Amino acid sequence: MSRELLAVVRTRFRDEALQRGVSPRDVDLLLSDLLGQSPAWVFSHGDTMVDPAPLEQLLKRRFDGEPLQYIRGRTEFFSHDFVVDDRVLIPRPETEILVETAIARAKPGARVVDIGTGSGCIAISLEKARPDLRVTGVDLSLDALAVASINRRRLSSNVRLAASNLMASIDAEVDLVVTNPPYIAATEIAALAPEVRLFEPMMALTPGVTGMELIERILTQSRSRLALTGMIIMEIGYGQDQQVRAAAEEATWVVDEMIPDLAGVDRVVVLSRRGSE
Repeated sequence: MSRELLAVVRTRFRDEALQRGVSPRDVDLLLSDLLGQSPAWVFSHGDTMVDPAPLEQLLKRRFDGEPLQYIRGRTEFFSHDFVVDDRVLIPRPETEILVETAIARAKPGARVVDIGTGSGCIAISLEKARPDLRVTGVDLSLDALAVASINRRRLSSNVRLAASNLMASIDAEVDLVVTNPPYIAATEIAALAPEVRLFEPMMALTPGVTGMELIERILTQSRSRLALTGMIIMEIGYGQDQQVRAAAEEATWVVDEMIPDLAGVDRVVVLSRRGSE
């Protein structure tokens, strides 16, 4: 086992990362994980002797395109640390808008269902911020539910988890549906970044040819399961706003609000029942 100065190892691999189009910060984060220290400590303790081999092994995976979150086995979402691996979609920052909207709009004590819960990041973040809510996360994937269960335990959450094809297993009336469904059209998958297309679960990315298949099913199925004053808060894809408006009209939902992300793209839609006022 050869050992080198941490500063030398860090500089060498940061330079290689830049050459390969990978953020040099990924090197610092992986070093931080390996050494059990903060990135600030890694930066300020360059005279520490380390074995570069473990870092080299992790960086090979990163340079081959594997997402940093899967290599680290975790990611931050809504100020919580969530376990993630290739069984679940990696939580994106824009999905925090959905959680913020649900926190603000859910009535006290509301019964909430998170459709396609994946890692559980939406359901758990919502329940941690609003302990009065009765939140259930459902997913068709048993593998995803296993990851959500780990996160529920780690974060001491009271979220319920259930296997379900959308809301098929939900037999009680609910007040709010939150969901970040797969919405990428199958024809657009080839254009995605390799680290998304080759590593993240396909069923969490695309529902079919148009990208609207599950959105339309959720709008239809929710009619029979939501309270008369119930709402749907849903993340949607780039340029889907008009398609979602048309689908909502067809399924007799009212679009109350379209909320943009930081890029100005309509990202979260809030829907209520027509005539529920």
